[in-house]
Amino acid sequence: QVQPVESGGDLVQPGGSLRLACTISRSGWKINRMGWYRQAPGKQRELVADIGTEGDTFYSYSVKGRFTISGDNAKNTVYLQMNSLKPEDTAVYFCNADYRPLGPRFGPWGQGTRVTVSS
Repeated sequence: QVQPVESGGDLVQPGGSLRLACTISRSGWKINRMGWYRQAPGKQRELVADIGTEGDTFYSYSVKGRFTISGDNAKNTVYLQMNSLKPEDTAVYFCNADYRPLGPRFGPWGQGTRVTVSS
């Protein structure tokens, strides 16, 4: 299975915006949800937001109201629009898929895309 390919990370000032994109390669399992995760230096990877194939979404408390997740099921692509960025949003952002119940919780992890929020 090929790693996801994330893009869109950059250096941005506080209050700025970025749009991340990720394409997840097709596998033998059906994708039920696609999500964005992030890992800040010295911290564990955490779920930022995810979206189901029916369009239902989940956001972590820290990004709710600022980030918007969207997806294109036909292209296995997921986006993350990030507005009102804060320094604490600085992290490497990864995407992945949830293949449950018939498949694994995660596929392989990609390299991620780095987001740095700093003045």
